[in-house]
Amino acid sequence: MKQLRAAFYVRVSKAKGQQDPEMQLNDLRPFAAARGWQLLADPYVDRLTGSVEARPALNQLMADAKARKFDIVCVWKLDRFARSLKHLINALAEFEALGVAFVSLRDNLDLTTPSGRLMFQIIGAMAEFERSLIQERVCAGLRNARAKGRTLGRPRLKNVMTASRSTIWRRRKQASLESAEPALA
Repeated sequence: MKQLRAAFYVRVSKAKGQQDPEMQLNDLRPFAAARGWQLLADPYVDRLTGSVEARPALNQLMADAKARKFDIVCVWKLDRFARSLKHLINALAEFEALGVAFVSLRDNLDLTTPSGRLMFQIIGAMAEFERSLIQERVCAGLRNARAKGRTLGRPRLKNVMTASRSTIWRRRKQASLESAEPALA
């Protein structure tokens, strides 16, 4: 049986060294060793807040997943990996499509096992439910606004076109007047 290649992703919130990524790695290394996973040489480490969209190590991890450089992504805890439930679901779906497993040590989420995949499906169902609730609230708000006589949406295209046509007409007229002046001289 082929030895699985594992990548660690760790994130600490402070870039100034107040938090040490080694704390997370000290838990992840023996966990991976006990499972017989081959560790990649360097873990993917971000030293910044999780709310930041552009995380260089996470972006590199996703690119390397697409390049099939590893079989498993292992994190210490979900909140070290994902900014939100939506981000988590999207990342896990991308890993699944690429054939990359995902393990969160402290959250006991292991997508290499049947029970872990079931948990992922439950998390996905909850995210879909949350999205449906948001859609319902938005639709109800729009109905309420219409009932109060509010105009919704963008301005009608007709108004934009009328303004554009008049601007074009004025420019053409100005250009024709300017070109006619030298002929009169």
